[in-house]
Amino acid sequence: MTKLGVFVGSIRDRSWNKKIADIMVSLFPDGWEAEYIDISRLPFYNQDWDEADFTGTLPQEVTTIRDQVSSMDAFLFVTPEYNRGIPGVLKNAIDVVSRPAGSFLMANKPALIASVSTGAISGFGANHSLRQSLMFLNMPVMAQPELYLGNIHSLFGMDNTDEGREGTTPDLPKDKAALPEGTLGLLQNSVDTFVDFAGRWL
Repeated sequence: MTKLGVFVGSIRDRSWNKKIADIMVSLFPDGWEAEYIDISRLPFYNQDWDEADFTGTLPQEVTTIRDQVSSMDAFLFVTPEYNRGIPGVLKNAIDVVSRPAGSFLMANKPALIASVSTGAISGFGANHSLRQSLMFLNMPVMAQPELYLGNIHSLFGMDNTDEGREGTTPDLPKDKAALPEGTLGLLQNSVDTFVDFAGRWL
């Protein structure tokens, strides 16, 4: 069984990114088991935790996420873009699991990135900002096909009203049925390509 760790960069209840993550997870073949990694309760990274002379107690949330990431074989990242970068909550999680220094708990574990946005630029900046961080951590990140999903509300048949931009509560059967066939095909192709790509390291 290949364990897939799933990071969702948005922690909103009505997250477009969570919808896409749910759909992508459902497209993986038998033999892949997905586990979502909760980044919403992590404290801000503090380098004191990883100093040799640290005598305090490591926060339980930090121990939990480091253990969880260590047990994963590969990763899916689905993220929005905030101010041309990734959300702070996601960057904080990456910083937490990249320590102690030199451990790189995700090194040599393949990653697939998707960026999701209600805007037309499709989270391009976040996608590449995240890619840069993961490559620094010595993770093999799939380059092609690139996966940018812009105007995400319209792909689910919603207009550009406040409700459309804000999204609806994730509901996998309903969301999967609502997504255009071409977009669903794009996601399936990305997952299939990633499965082959990841096989080089698994």
